[in-house]
Amino acid sequence: MANSIYSSQQLFQPCLSNKHCVPKKTNLLCFASSQLNPARSEVSFCTGTLLIPHPNKVERGGEDAFFVSNFKGGVIAVADGVSGWAEQNVDPSLFSKELMANASSLVGDLEVNYDPQILIRKAHAATGSKGSATAIVAMLERNGTMKVASVGDCGLRVIRKGQIIFSTTPQEHYFDCPYQLSSELVGQTYLDAVVSSVELVEGDTIVMGSDGLFDNVFDGEIVSTLAAYSDVVEAGIG
Repeated sequence: MANSIYSSQQLFQPCLSNKHCVPKKTNLLCFASSQLNPARSEVSFCTGTLLIPHPNKVERGGEDAFFVSNFKGGVIAVADGVSGWAEQNVDPSLFSKELMANASSLVGDLEVNYDPQILIRKAHAATGSKGSATAIVAMLERNGTMKVASVGDCGLRVIRKGQIIFSTTPQEHYFDCPYQLSSELVGQTYLDAVVSSVELVEGDTIVMGSDGLFDNVFDGEIVSTLAAYSDVVEAGIG
């Protein structure tokens, strides 16, 4: 098994133009760690989640969305809605929530073939809401290989024995304006995704979240927080 945790809080989103580039306020995180099954030499995620919207966005449940699936080794994903859409009287949460709902329903699709980049393509194509979002998807193979695809500045860290051994790289047009999946032609597509893979071992912990987490909490603080807990589910709630 493996472990993961999501949380959205003020510590813990993309834009179409200058007027849509607004400071990121809502934050989302996910911790995941892997445990090896000695009898079968298979790895899977064990997951706990927590979502805490920014105080100004509590009424609509925030603008972030995520899903967790136990398909194969496990799938975890985060989407971060673009706040700037509110200036056009568009709820920024609608796009990110529909994107994640579509991705969740397509995890086992034969055309997706357990490929996070293709999952992003199909989920984006199926999303009809107006808006845009950054997104990251991680898929764990039973052999311990975790495949990651991300568009924008949602991120992921892999922590092993108190050290960060893998980090994703954010994509930005310029400060506070990351790459994004959009309902408009000006946005990016799955072809712009950064694709990577990492071999997990027993006890690894994965931290996945929106830019709000990594912009406001140093990596060392994330590591020290995890060290205070023996279970990542507790760490996410704590």
